[in-house]
Amino acid sequence: MQLSASIFKAYDIRGVVPATIDEAVAEALGRAFGTVARAEGETSVAVGRDGRLSGTSLSAALVRGLVAAGVDVIDIGMATTPMLYFAASTLCRSGIQLTGSHNPKDYNGFKMVMAGRAIYGEEIQALRRMMEAETWSLLPGGKVRSVDVFEAYKDRIVGDIKLARPMKIVVDSGNGIAGASAPAILRAIGCEVTELYSEVDGNFPNHHPDPSKPENLRDVIAAVQAGDAELGLAFDGDGDRLGIVTREGNNIYPDRQMMLFAQDVLSRVPGGTILFDVKCSQRLAPAIVAAGGQPLMYKTGHSLIKAKMKEVNSPLGGEMSGHIFFKERWFGFDDGTYAGSRLLEILSRSPDGSAVLNALPTSFSTPELNVKCAEGEPHALVDKLVADAHFAAPAVVNTIDGLRVDWPDGFGLIRASNTTPVLVLRFEGHTPEALQRIEDEMLALLRTVKPGAVVDEASH
Repeated sequence: MQLSASIFKAYDIRGVVPATIDEAVAEALGRAFGTVARAEGETSVAVGRDGRLSGTSLSAALVRGLVAAGVDVIDIGMATTPMLYFAASTLCRSGIQLTGSHNPKDYNGFKMVMAGRAIYGEEIQALRRMMEAETWSLLPGGKVRSVDVFEAYKDRIVGDIKLARPMKIVVDSGNGIAGASAPAILRAIGCEVTELYSEVDGNFPNHHPDPSKPENLRDVIAAVQAGDAELGLAFDGDGDRLGIVTREGNNIYPDRQMMLFAQDVLSRVPGGTILFDVKCSQRLAPAIVAAGGQPLMYKTGHSLIKAKMKEVNSPLGGEMSGHIFFKERWFGFDDGTYAGSRLLEILSRSPDGSAVLNALPTSFSTPELNVKCAEGEPHALVDKLVADAHFAAPAVVNTIDGLRVDWPDGFGLIRASNTTPVLVLRFEGHTPEALQRIEDEMLALLRTVKPGAVVDEASH
């Protein structure tokens, strides 16, 4: 089978429909995934899809492939990625979500769970090789049943979350799939919800469903400021990431949300290891220590964080991109609706939720920045930077994922993206002057290995 190697990313499979992903690709993936699942003793695989226009036909093809491999399919229909993870945590142990996440509307792809673990890296490449060689094994007996998991999922969240008082919020789903479930769940936990763009529409007619980009938060900020809501929540296209804005229009980035979450979780899991990725604020680790926890910085990537959390038995993990993983009281997967509910539970204990968020430690920082590169170039550049990096004390160098240099008053990061051919940069300073100094020093270093580097804001 002829496949575009570019669709096989580090953490998932993703591409443009129909140029690189079509029904033949989806069916072949079903056959390969089903073959591997059966070899691991798995008999059932859950399948869900987000609101993208290509989702229905691709999902049907994926299901055909799984059934041909002799697997029983639990089709949960249109659902968020967390609802698929929920099905793969409660009804079976394996699942595939059809989603283009936050990519443009002509994209689609597959996020996969095999026998309780998110698969990534070499396991995804092994599926590619099986699809190319068509070495899957087909068996009779596979069948499909449709299951609506919404009520069970909602009941599990409502049974877990206890608001200390009712709260008024604005929810912007960006016409992504979270619009079909999140507002109802947030009402059920005791919120008064003003909805923006809850109608699921794969054309994304209002703005792109990616809360990590400030321009996509303009509408939710305006709605919060126009009414009497305490704060605004925004979801990405498949519902696994969360954005938060205060009444004053401040965007509370996920690394600051993690300070609150860590404090709360550590009150019940003293001494717990709290995981976060290399893009997170320098202010986060001290906040975890102050709350009685063990901070652990790790590589970026939702599959990598989930695997590391299992390894170190972490009750909580988070990424700067907005993936928050609760193991304490939850299943350990990233879920924007559940993370939002946990945040509201914490804030409901104070009379003014926005004030609590605005008071979190902060710094001056850039958004995520990108430097476009040729295919295969970013990792080679980062290897060279790491080899050449010599920083005088008190700078501390971390090379777990690219090059991160921490000074007493801020940090700089240059790493290779695992999903697109770009370098990812982020700079933070405790003062504007520190931020400028660190940015200048790191960019000067970058230009020793890539003289013409052009820095853009990340487009995700």
